[in-house]
Amino acid sequence: MRLSRPRPLRLPRTRRGRRRAVQGVMAACVLALLPATWLFVSTGDRLRPVADVPRTDVAVVFGAGLWQGEPSPYLAHRLDAAAGLYRAGRVRAVLVTGDNSRTDYDEPDAMRTYLTRHGVPGRAVVSDYAGFDTWDSCVRARKIFGVDRAVLISQGFHIRRAVALCEAAGVSSYGVGVAERHDVTWYAGGAREVLAAGKAALDALVRPDPRFLGAREDGVRRALEGPR
Repeated sequence: MRLSRPRPLRLPRTRRGRRRAVQGVMAACVLALLPATWLFVSTGDRLRPVADVPRTDVAVVFGAGLWQGEPSPYLAHRLDAAAGLYRAGRVRAVLVTGDNSRTDYDEPDAMRTYLTRHGVPGRAVVSDYAGFDTWDSCVRARKIFGVDRAVLISQGFHIRRAVALCEAAGVSSYGVGVAERHDVTWYAGGAREVLAAGKAALDALVRPDPRFLGAREDGVRRALEGPR
């Protein structure tokens, strides 16, 4: 049995056909960039530098990976910003949200340990062990931990998506985009965000339940009721 070779892609022969092909490509590019444009426009007035963060009860720090059980450099920088806000009296509790889907991988506990080493008392740190992605973290912050207003902390390439999704989940938020050297990881993160913007727009529209919701927890309330 002879296998037929796939036919090579042929460009339209007529000027009208080529024009339509170009218009089709341009339309596809515009549609692909619409979610990213939505993120940029909808969060423009919600981003703040660390020095200009309004006083808020809760800071939310999103997980960003572990290296040999310790926070990755990007995650450590997020936690440094949260610790600085706590020490400056701008937040009273820190909700750390990350992945603990395996017994040998525990982002929230590593984040808690890092914060307590950097001057944040353990009673002020609340752990969300089912923050498997940004949408899950935002929904769980609202529905499980009762957070309706927060400062969100991440890198600049991710913070707009975090703010937009938390707003969609019912958490009024400001975002702190931690500055980073523009290395390979930074550019890879930025490229990933273009693709993730589409899922973010769909999550904000459909508002699905997180992969794990569970019972309501009072950790944030207890942290806020503790000594100041």
